[in-house]
Amino acid sequence: MYTLPEFDETRLDVLHALMASHPLGTVVTHAGGLSAEHIPFEIAAPTPDAPHGLLRANGLWRRHGEDALVVFQGPSGYVSPSLYEAKATTGKVVPTWDYAVVHAHGSLRAVDDPGWMFALLERMSAHHEAARALPWSIHDAPREFIDRIMTKLVGIEIPLARLEGKWKMSQNRSAAERAAIAADVPALAACMRQPTPA
Repeated sequence: MYTLPEFDETRLDVLHALMASHPLGTVVTHAGGLSAEHIPFEIAAPTPDAPHGLLRANGLWRRHGEDALVVFQGPSGYVSPSLYEAKATTGKVVPTWDYAVVHAHGSLRAVDDPGWMFALLERMSAHHEAARALPWSIHDAPREFIDRIMTKLVGIEIPLARLEGKWKMSQNRSAAERAAIAADVPALAACMRQPTPA
């Protein structure tokens, strides 16, 4: 991924936070042609064989061993030239698009273990149901129904060999322009307030 130095994000905690808050990843593989799938992931802490963390999900087990790129798209939005100070003085401005994205690289490995799959689904549903008034739990479904489903599911893990982050949040603009952009595009405000790497 091409990025200018001012947009480069390398802090592991920031990259993991975007992946956790936007867990639907686009998995791109290339075996017999490009393929893309969209799968919700869980991000786990680094391990010795996954120095940048570990992605876990259900699906794609037939692609065991293939290299994969998983793209996580965070907040994004259109930035109007009318928000730039130069609009009033020189008129030499053009629109842009601000966004935060993480590219996660690693090799897919299948996990054919119903207990592992059950624990993953239990954690993921608990996480995504937590804010609901009456959260659903995997234990709410009849056990024989869940057991039957578990026999049909194979999980995947992707030990992450490399992470790339790009936070294009108008870092190259003035503080006043950044404040105007944050007010105009609320979806970008939290990312724009995030401190940039030293």
